[in-house]
Amino acid sequence: MMKTSIFLTFLAMSSWAIAQDTFMALPDKAPVPKNNPMTKEKIELGKILFFDPRISESGTISCNSCHNVMAGGDDARATSIGHGGQKGKRSAPTVWNSAFLTVQFWDGRSPDLEDQARGPITNPIEMGMKSHDVALERIRQIPGYKKYFEAAFPKDKSPMNIQNAVNAIAAYERTLITPGSKFDQYMKGNKKAMNAQEIRGMKTVETVGCTACHFGPNFSGPLPPEKEGNYQKFPQNPNPEIVKKYNLSEDLGRYEVTKKEEDKNVYRVPTWRNVALTAPYFHNGSVKTLEEAVRVMGKLQLDVDLTSNQVEDIVAFLNTLTGPFPAQTMPRLPELRGRTLVED
Repeated sequence: MMKTSIFLTFLAMSSWAIAQDTFMALPDKAPVPKNNPMTKEKIELGKILFFDPRISESGTISCNSCHNVMAGGDDARATSIGHGGQKGKRSAPTVWNSAFLTVQFWDGRSPDLEDQARGPITNPIEMGMKSHDVALERIRQIPGYKKYFEAAFPKDKSPMNIQNAVNAIAAYERTLITPGSKFDQYMKGNKKAMNAQEIRGMKTVETVGCTACHFGPNFSGPLPPEKEGNYQKFPQNPNPEIVKKYNLSEDLGRYEVTKKEEDKNVYRVPTWRNVALTAPYFHNGSVKTLEEAVRVMGKLQLDVDLTSNQVEDIVAFLNTLTGPFPAQTMPRLPELRGRTLVED
């Protein structure tokens, strides 16, 4: 019994030492750009805008509709349902810890959260507004918004503009981070935070090659202010049967942004943080379980047939990346009395 205890202690200490060279805990604060400093007032406005469906053409779709902060930060669908019941072609990425990404969207077409917040508002499949000017006019017609914009941007003579709106949304999204997971505790020296299976899983993702793409505190690559996205071709080692089963080749990925041949089927590497809560998986939401996603990634990206034990260990490790979520409350939206802004 004494020898076993000593061996397990040695295993934990050596694994922790190795992990220190490869893995990193999530920072307690998100990177903040100099041109959009965070303030309490700006975060409050951003949260209200994030939850307000009146910024959509139908008045029924908010940012939170597809990126539910009361759950895993997505909508648990293969692809989201947007304006007029239309379905998008890509799975909604989680908003949790998106502040640690160097580019946004699956294809990396936005360089930061501010730019990303603009996109869905005028996307005809998502929120469906005709233009940002139309969206801004909708906001201006709600009297209660004026005081929030003035408080958030006190130096602006005309604070109610679309840039300030997306800056506020981005500021709120930078509060949506989840440091303090079992893995983070382990990385900070608590060797009892992870059990033997979880440690085996951590070692396995490194030895089989997963960390070639999934590295850094967010397991998605470098942190901001780095502007180059961390991209990977998917599938890297196409297996016709698997590709067909999950319809993985139809979407051309980053090619639709750059029109470069080498960017066909290339995507931004997603985070592993809270991945256990963000099923279904992949850019098209075609895989329903984390276990299956691990198997498919092993085969298509690494050309490895993972054993059942390896899959179980990796999944156990991935579960240690689920962090404590800061409490979220639904904000009271600014009132509009006696009339509606939405036309049927």
